[in-house]
Amino acid sequence: MPLQRFNDKVNFLQSLAQHFAGKPIDWDELEESLIRADLGVPMTLRISKTLQDREAWSVMGINDVVKVVREEIARILPANPEPIRPMPAKPKVILLLGVNGTGKTTSTAKLARYLQQQRFTVLLAAADTFRAAAIEQLGVWAERLGVEMIRGQYNSDPAALCYEAYQAATKRSVQFLLCDTAGRMHTKINLMAELQKMKRILGKQDSDAPHETLLVVDATTGSNALSQAREFQSAIGLTGLIVTKLDGSGKGGIVVAIQDEFGIPTRFVGTGEQLDAFAPFDRRVYLDNLL
Repeated sequence: MPLQRFNDKVNFLQSLAQHFAGKPIDWDELEESLIRADLGVPMTLRISKTLQDREAWSVMGINDVVKVVREEIARILPANPEPIRPMPAKPKVILLLGVNGTGKTTSTAKLARYLQQQRFTVLLAAADTFRAAAIEQLGVWAERLGVEMIRGQYNSDPAALCYEAYQAATKRSVQFLLCDTAGRMHTKINLMAELQKMKRILGKQDSDAPHETLLVVDATTGSNALSQAREFQSAIGLTGLIVTKLDGSGKGGIVVAIQDEFGIPTRFVGTGEQLDAFAPFDRRVYLDNLL
């Protein structure tokens, strides 16, 4: 069920309108405001050019500016992001990736809950074999959700665990296999190579696996999330984002910047710790509540 509201804070466009109300628009200041909203430099410059190309830009009011910003953002974001559907006669494998602290394990559980609500069967793989208590944390979620989980020993090979989990999912005719991978800095070449190994090993079971690679990013990290997306996209290829902490201080503009620069759509958003504080991305709700 789509979230009707992300948060109660004053959204970015409201703040923009209030700031520039009743005074001439300072274009440098406007561009700075757009960049600080994490929209990214290319998107900001495009919005500014669109505004200034209009014949009456010199007398344009803030409401006209807000309208143009909304239109430009809406043009970038997909109206109907591709839903996650099961595969015919085999498990759909979803790798969840991200740096430490983005809420990846919790997002794995939330995605499992969402799929359950769609009446799909789910198997979890605790492929984070490095972080202390990561396996136990996912195990607690699995117990709460009533789903099975494949686990290994700490410091064991996560690629081998994913291989084992795929075999188990196939044997049990499970529709979705969710692999919670270890958090890793996007700048660490050896850790990114480990993801590539997981992809190769899963590909031996199914040449199309993993079928989804979802990067979990924290909305409050701003432009750093853009660097994360760039490196994970280069290393393994991404099919979408899960954006967490949209109920926090993050403005959420990073959703637009990543879509604009890399063509990676936001598939889901998380807005709290509760299992149900999670929903498919909705462009209309996003524009109404964040930008």
